[in-house]
Amino acid sequence: MTVEEEGSSPGTIALQTVGCKLNRAETDSLARKFFEAGYQVVAPDQATDIYLLNTCTVTHIADHKCRKLLRLAHRRNPDALIVVTGCYAERVPVELGSIEGVGLIIGNRDKERTVEIIEDKANGHRARRKRSSPQNPPLRTRALVKIQEGCSQPCSFCVVPRVRGPEMSRPQEEVVAEVKTRVAEGYKEVVLTGSRIGRYRPGEGLQGLIMHILEESDVQRLRLSSLEPSDLTPDLLRLWEDSRLCPHVHLPLQSGSDSVLERMGRAYSTAAYERAVSLARNAIPNLALTTDIMVGFPGECEGKFNESYRFCERMGFAGLHIFPYSPRPGTRAAGMANTVGDGEKRRRTHLMLDLAEGSSRRFRGRFLGQRMSVLWEGEKDGIWFGLTDNYLRVFMPRQEQLANELLTTNLVALHDGGLWGELTAQRVES
Repeated sequence: MTVEEEGSSPGTIALQTVGCKLNRAETDSLARKFFEAGYQVVAPDQATDIYLLNTCTVTHIADHKCRKLLRLAHRRNPDALIVVTGCYAERVPVELGSIEGVGLIIGNRDKERTVEIIEDKANGHRARRKRSSPQNPPLRTRALVKIQEGCSQPCSFCVVPRVRGPEMSRPQEEVVAEVKTRVAEGYKEVVLTGSRIGRYRPGEGLQGLIMHILEESDVQRLRLSSLEPSDLTPDLLRLWEDSRLCPHVHLPLQSGSDSVLERMGRAYSTAAYERAVSLARNAIPNLALTTDIMVGFPGECEGKFNESYRFCERMGFAGLHIFPYSPRPGTRAAGMANTVGDGEKRRRTHLMLDLAEGSSRRFRGRFLGQRMSVLWEGEKDGIWFGLTDNYLRVFMPRQEQLANELLTTNLVALHDGGLWGELTAQRVES
């Protein structure tokens, strides 16, 4: 069919993401662009004309997951155009292009042109389908807004500078306008994300951007995706006097050993990290501090691992993301000596995971019996789940529809990495 039918669609597209919040923000943005171009955006497990995977390559585990998803997509929809974009596609496009079914590779540098590139590729090859009714793309409850990408200060283990390039920030007025648009669409929480949001540079930097968002929009919750210890200045921390700025700071540590941090190329010591944590906890009531920890980095002997373990224990994190070191081609760490065996990495990972569970349980226990506002996100098997402003996961059995509702909730018991909640009679004002 070469002539479009009235009310027809270019077809269906399913989008899926592996990796960080920045990737997810970009996938959400692409979903909106495809919807505006007339496509029907469907879930990844449905029949579709086009399947797009936004990839991650931060570890070999992420690489493996991407390859697995691409093969699964081809089995589900053998006639679909399979498109790969993102960091893995930027790093090794030829490797991904050899996977059966993959028909198009788009690197990060061309990601903004994805709709145009796919239109050129797919033009004339697919019949247009009748649109039954216009529906918004299936996006998440919390809006993810990209404010910058790239990194100009690479750590020795990190492939991000290679696949994302140097730091680039979006104009301040553009970010503020997008936040206002997301709020007008009904989003109650906006998450600012990027490779290193503390390196946001237009205007007065990150501090100025947050101030303008809080002053110029009616956003009910504003959350920051990740910061570095040097970002936590007294001036920035004063912004949390506005209760709409969520009391949650994700502050990657990577290691609690100074010598390992030095080999990693991290720009702080454990003492500097601890000072930043102290400043933040003094400034932000009910602060949830979460972090990333790497185990098995080259040169991390048993003693250095124990230093890291004890430091994490002392910090009392609300949550820890634990992952074993994975050598990335082209990074300085990939050629370092004194590597740690896979078996030892697994042992250390399990020890850290046990520590993370205990630390998280103690933090959650501090809020038992309290009332907190919960943004309810979704439901599975009759159990609703949502988040408090300080990133506590809350569960509750409920029959009625609660999606995107911000409700005052009693926190009554620990449950499955979160807490059980019970609704109060009070509703948080919109």
